[in-house]
Amino acid sequence: MASLKDIQLKIVGIKKTAQITQAMNMVAAAKLRGAQQRMEDFRPYAEKFSGVMGELAGAGINPDAFPLMAARPVKKVMLIVVTSDRGLCGSFNANIHKAAEKFLQSQQEEGREGCLACVGKKGNAFFKKSPFETLHSSVGIMDKIQMFNARQVGQEVINLFLEERVDEVQLVYGRFINVGVQRPTMNRLLPISTEGLEEAEGEVAEGPKATYTYEPDPEEILNHLLPMFVNVQIMHAMLETGASEQAARMTAMDNATRACKDMVEDLTMVFNKARQSAITAELMDIVGGAEALK
Repeated sequence: MASLKDIQLKIVGIKKTAQITQAMNMVAAAKLRGAQQRMEDFRPYAEKFSGVMGELAGAGINPDAFPLMAARPVKKVMLIVVTSDRGLCGSFNANIHKAAEKFLQSQQEEGREGCLACVGKKGNAFFKKSPFETLHSSVGIMDKIQMFNARQVGQEVINLFLEERVDEVQLVYGRFINVGVQRPTMNRLLPISTEGLEEAEGEVAEGPKATYTYEPDPEEILNHLLPMFVNVQIMHAMLETGASEQAARMTAMDNATRACKDMVEDLTMVFNKARQSAITAELMDIVGGAEALK
């Protein structure tokens, strides 16, 4: 059985750990408010952008005339995996890794080659050990998410697609549902489908449908906006993942703090019982010594 001193040291150590996890919980809560606000501020822009793209796609354009919309036989699929740069957020990153692995394995079963683009340190570190080739990695950008970084990732992915080094691009990220729920979500990024754009436009539309006059022609505008659409989708995924990370960390640190408090209570009970046993043993020794002197 552990000595009283050992038990006391354990209690002190766990209390210090609880202080750290509680502080991390508070920091995550503060960061979550900021991340959530950025995500909500960006959402109207992304929705309106999707609406304009959907309107253009419905203007009778020919998808094959646009390199980013032209479909071809799929031999190699790239998966952009968006994770956090930091850990201590429960199973958040692990869930994204599992979703990514499952998708890549399904592509292999269909006779397609899979490859990766990793955004975030955790995903990059995890997939270094995987058999799938990583064609692009961006690390250290998830703590302070900027459109500049999303454009860099988007441009790299677009170049790979236009050079026909990949035939399809999918995107997996942690979608923010609420503080308690974050869900791995997958979307096709390239080639951009007319149906997907029109569905996005339909989701955004409210009230009477407006009629637009385009200057210059819709094809020229769409050709300019398609790369921007890719960047917007990546930025949206990064912001969703950033908010999800902080929510997951807040929950994980709250659970850790509760677990520490439960352990302190259990160890305190063990300590009291051990001390009581020690006092009883000393009293018995005293009584036994007094009896021996009679």
